[in-house]
Amino acid sequence: MNFELQILGSASATPTQGRHPTAQLLTAGGQQYLIDCGEGTQWRMLEHRVRPHHLRTIFISHLHGDHCFGLFGLLGTMHLQGRTEPLLIVGPPGLDEMLRTQMRVSEVKLSFAMDFRRVDTEQVAEVYADEQITVSTLPMRHRIACAGYLFTEQPRRAKLLKDRLPASLLPHHLARLAQGHDLEADEHQPGLRHADVSTPAPAPRRYAFCSDTLYTPALAQHVQGVEVLYHEATFLEELRERAAQTHHSTARQAAELAVAAGAKRLLIGHFSSRYKSLEPFLAEAQAVFPSAELAIEGLLVSI
Repeated sequence: MNFELQILGSASATPTQGRHPTAQLLTAGGQQYLIDCGEGTQWRMLEHRVRPHHLRTIFISHLHGDHCFGLFGLLGTMHLQGRTEPLLIVGPPGLDEMLRTQMRVSEVKLSFAMDFRRVDTEQVAEVYADEQITVSTLPMRHRIACAGYLFTEQPRRAKLLKDRLPASLLPHHLARLAQGHDLEADEHQPGLRHADVSTPAPAPRRYAFCSDTLYTPALAQHVQGVEVLYHEATFLEELRERAAQTHHSTARQAAELAVAAGAKRLLIGHFSSRYKSLEPFLAEAQAVFPSAELAIEGLLVSI
């Protein structure tokens, strides 16, 4: 199954030339999920040929504008393009009220149903599941209620080894083996253990999205061994006190969390507009965690 992430925006609150507010697109097995929707997200989607009607679910971390102000415009575009499939929006309390108020005062009646799923931003809990992935919340420590999300692919099946399969097997035998079951003996074959004719199923891959937050070492226990960790890095270490005052993190702190979690890769983003160059962020993070990367616009990451 393909499992990949595309960065649509990685800036923080203030507009910056060439950088855009937070938005990410996760693709899993042909299904697409939007993570946060800062102002102008639909323009980023247009640039990268992402079709809004393919979105299955939208996950919003919190209600600061650089993470959700693009949502109402995106919903309007879906309506104008004739969407009829219901859309699930997962996020903190108040998100449904905000969107319904916008629709009421502008007299917008969408052509599709919006379903809201409120999350408890202080708990680690599964909040979504489909045939491709499960999603759990990660508590963030920000100025308002804020959740990160852990995306885990559904368990993959073991791969059958053709050279170990008897030639006498019938199609329904193969189908049962492919589903992970053993075969009882019958007139066509003497019985067969699934484990004897397959390779072990690979471990499910995981992506952790850690939105705006104070540096929180306790998060490491919830994302141990994750394939890809995204963590905000609004400031450099020289402004560590400013980061704490605004409930944000530094590039070094993001890297320290990646080390503690045993993550395989780290993406840092949500860069403050005061920084014109991002190279210092990369240098600061890689000094602690060499596999750190900048979550710059357009980056495509295979998980």
